[in-house]
Amino acid sequence: MAIGPIAGQGRQLRYAMSAMQRQMTFRYHASVLYSWRYTGAVPERLLIAPIDLRTADPTVALDIYAGRFVFSGTGVDAEGHSIFEADPPNEEWARELHAFGWLRHLRATDMAISRSNARSLVDEWMRHSGRADPVAWDTGVVARRVISWLNQTPLILEGCDVDFYRRFMKSLTRQVRYLRRTAHDGPQGLPRLRVMIALSSAALAMSEQQRFLKQATKWLDLELVRQILPDGGHVSRNPAAVLDLLVDTLPLRQAFSARGSQPSRILLSAIDRMMPMLRFFRQGDGSFAHFNGCGDTASDQLATVLAYDDVRGAPLTHAPHSGYQRIEAGDAILLVDAGRPPPVDFSTNAHAGCLSFEMSVGRQRLIINCGVPVASAGPLRRLSRTTAAHSTVALNDTSSCRFLQQSWMGDWLGEAIIAGPTRVHSERHRQNGATVLHMHHNGYVDRYGIVHQRQLSLSDAGDRLDGVDSFLSPTGAPIGRSGKDVFTIRFHLSPGVQATRMASGRGVSLQLPDGETWDFQTDGLEPELEDSLLMSNSRGNRKTVQIVIHGIAQHTPQVAWMMHRTAVGGRRRASRASTDRRADIGTRG
Repeated sequence: MAIGPIAGQGRQLRYAMSAMQRQMTFRYHASVLYSWRYTGAVPERLLIAPIDLRTADPTVALDIYAGRFVFSGTGVDAEGHSIFEADPPNEEWARELHAFGWLRHLRATDMAISRSNARSLVDEWMRHSGRADPVAWDTGVVARRVISWLNQTPLILEGCDVDFYRRFMKSLTRQVRYLRRTAHDGPQGLPRLRVMIALSSAALAMSEQQRFLKQATKWLDLELVRQILPDGGHVSRNPAAVLDLLVDTLPLRQAFSARGSQPSRILLSAIDRMMPMLRFFRQGDGSFAHFNGCGDTASDQLATVLAYDDVRGAPLTHAPHSGYQRIEAGDAILLVDAGRPPPVDFSTNAHAGCLSFEMSVGRQRLIINCGVPVASAGPLRRLSRTTAAHSTVALNDTSSCRFLQQSWMGDWLGEAIIAGPTRVHSERHRQNGATVLHMHHNGYVDRYGIVHQRQLSLSDAGDRLDGVDSFLSPTGAPIGRSGKDVFTIRFHLSPGVQATRMASGRGVSLQLPDGETWDFQTDGLEPELEDSLLMSNSRGNRKTVQIVIHGIAQHTPQVAWMMHRTAVGGRRRASRASTDRRADIGTRG
């Protein structure tokens, strides 16, 4: 059933009312009036320090020691004052500062001066950052800070005096109690799940917490059941969320063992299901595909987490609950978004990229989506979520989803998806030496009465991709010729790909960085080359180009296109030459 304008408004109203209720409850639970709920003596000591799987860079410690803090590509100099008194350049920078994840860089130097510097910075925070700072006391930031402090207690507490130890334990206890009171009132999704992980870690690490450990474990299990899908994906459909969660849940599993406790079956099952998804979302260059808010992949962090994968099997081919398809043939990898938008409460970072795909050849990306920029880039971030920023079809220059944005309500509640495809069909089969995907979605039915259908076929050799984009009526019949709904089919190219239009005008020649070439051709409409942008949340945005096909759905209800390899690259030629030499030597032997 499609979501019409009235249904979309009703969904928006329900979301707004639910968000307002959560915020009112949060304010009450965070206030002094509710502080009696968790009171008692401050725990005397810490029993364990959970490991930190996030990779560290000792050179960053030198910048921190010099008073320069760089987060999200923006640097601020303390200039002899407390960095916690400096004016933050943006909210994302402030969140990173108050989360204390950067302590791991100081620990990586393994120097006494780094331990002293870390202790001094933690002490400054305890003296300067009270409840008046809304960023410092955001539940997601508090959870990350608690996890960071627990992970880095050997760095912070080694060689400290008794007075600092007591103040540290008092501050840590205060933050943990704050999380207990507000655990179910903060933002939905990954931030709330991280709160439960922080509470479980604190209950394991701090003394005299048996009662709270039972409570925290129960809360964590309930949230894992709610957010981790049966195929191991996250309910937000963001591939990066899986990696983020494993970075926190793997140390938690070890913390249970260190305390002689058994992790819950729900936690162990969630970890076992998430691990294969790391390989599912990886492209040939080792990084994740850009779907639903997934930005740059920390390859070193991914390698660290993959070291805990005991199975090390081949990636899944289909994630039905997460809504993704994967085809691996030859040295080509095709990843397709074939799912509905996530639930409204989990959709504030989701994208309108239904039926978009990414493709890599060897270790080189060929077709991409546009990624995501830094969180502070508001207009550009909105652009990254539109259908036009994805390698799929857009009708009348609109997105297949509708976002709550560009209003006081959107700024206040978050830019959730309030309407979008409600039916996304996907099936997979083998045909003529290729793997074929048949898919369609109804994201445009309520506005234009058109269903977008896409068929993708990747040959077993990985050297040819055939596609057909069709426009049908909701009943599956051909659409009438009345109307002029303009479609745009986009294929965003990786920045390293050089594109040149063919003399015939019916195709584009694509050259990859290693010299390998592919030809893109259509059955009728002439493809054009237009500017595009690969957005990055850590490395800076890069200009690129996109292949674009324009037409009118009623006049051209079906567009067939094809990409095929025309010349192998230097890497493949070298590999073939090496194989031939070994065969020749074997023959002569």
